[in-house]
Amino acid sequence: MAYYSSCKLFIYKKAGALRRISLLLFLLLLHIRPMSLCANIVKAKPCFSMPLIQGFPVKESNIRSCNWPNCPSINGDVCINTLPKKYIFEEPKMGSPFTITICCIDSVAASKAANAAFIKADELNGILSDYLDNSEINRLSASSGKGKYMPVSAPLFDILERSLEAACLSGGNYDVSIGPLVKLWRQARKTKILPNGDSLRSARQKTNYKYIHLDTVNHAVWLEKAGMKLDIGGLGKGFVAAAVLEVLKKNGFFCAMVNAGGKIVIGQPPAEAAGWLIGINAPGEKEAILPHLLLLSEMAVATSGDIYQYVEFNGKRYSHIINPKTGKGLTIRRNVTAIAKDGTTADWLATACSVLPLAKSFQLIKKIPGAALLITENRNGKIYSKSSPNFKNYQCKSI
Repeated sequence: MAYYSSCKLFIYKKAGALRRISLLLFLLLLHIRPMSLCANIVKAKPCFSMPLIQGFPVKESNIRSCNWPNCPSINGDVCINTLPKKYIFEEPKMGSPFTITICCIDSVAASKAANAAFIKADELNGILSDYLDNSEINRLSASSGKGKYMPVSAPLFDILERSLEAACLSGGNYDVSIGPLVKLWRQARKTKILPNGDSLRSARQKTNYKYIHLDTVNHAVWLEKAGMKLDIGGLGKGFVAAAVLEVLKKNGFFCAMVNAGGKIVIGQPPAEAAGWLIGINAPGEKEAILPHLLLLSEMAVATSGDIYQYVEFNGKRYSHIINPKTGKGLTIRRNVTAIAKDGTTADWLATACSVLPLAKSFQLIKKIPGAALLITENRNGKIYSKSSPNFKNYQCKSI
C-alpha cells in the first residue's frame, strides 16, 4: 500500500453570514490597436466618459478604421455586431455570489458554457460542503476513529492532498482538520457566547492534520482520531473556481474569469489586452479599495479578511478565520491578498498568511514559485501595508 501520512512523504508540486471578502472587479477592457502593457488598456475614470461600443470603452479617434482581426467594416466604421462582448453570469454558490465573466461574440454558447460551469460548482459543493449533512466530506468525517481507510472520490482526494501540502508548507497554520473549532465558533456567532476554555481544548484535541492519512494508490483516506471533522473552507472556493474555469476552457472559452466570493481565477485576457484589472478592498471596508490595481492573466488571486464574518465579545472582535494552534478567531484587523498560479494555492495562502506573523508569511511566499503577497492592516484607523518584492510585478503600472 502506498500512502503518505502528514508530511512524511510530502512532495510539493510546483505546478457561513455571507463570507464575502470582495475583490472589487474592474472589467475595464479596451480592444483597440495598438496596445501597450497597461496605459492603453484603461484610463480608469476617463474611460467611463468615452463612447461605448458593445460595452467596451473606446477612444473617439478609434471608432473608425477598425483594425479588429477578421472584423468586416462598412465605410471604415466598426462593425459593432462582430466585436466581442463581456457576458456576466451570476448565481449564489457556496454561500457567496459566484460570478462567471466571458468575453466572446456568441452569447448563446457562452450561456451554455456558464450553465455547465455552474453545474460543476454544484457537483463539487455536494462533495465538499460541510454544511450539507450528506456530503461526501461529512460522511468521511463520520468515519473518523474507526481505524480504516475509506475510499473517496477523485475531487475529495485531490483537495485533501492539496490541503496536506498546504498544511506542511505553512507549518500547520492552514489545517483542513479544523472542523471542530469552526463548528464551535459558528455556534458562538449564533449564540453570542464566547467559547470557554474546556470546549476549546476539546475541539483542539481533535484538530491536527497529522491525523489524516492518504492512500495514494487506492484513493482512500483514514482519519485516525475519533471526532475529527474536515473543513475545506480555507481553500475550497479557490479549488472550485479553478475547476469551473476548466469547464469554460473545455467549451472553448479561454478569455474568461471566475469570481467565487472574492477568490478569483483568471484565464486569458481579452484580445490585445495585457490582463484583467482587479481592485483590492481596504481592510475592514466593503467598498473602498486600495489605490493600486492588479493586472492579471492566467493567474489567481484571493483575499481573506473579516469584513462580513466576525463576532464581538466585550468590545473585542473575533474573525471567522481561526488560528488552528490557539483555537481562537483572529483579532488582528488584517486583509491578506495572495496571488498564485492556481486558485487553490492563492486561497490557502491568503488563509495561512492571515494566521502567520508577518515575517513568517513572507518566508512562506518565497516557497511558492510565482506567488506574491500583500498584507494590509487597519491600526486605529490608519492603513499599514507590506508586500513581497514581486507583488509590484502584478500591479498596473499606469492607470
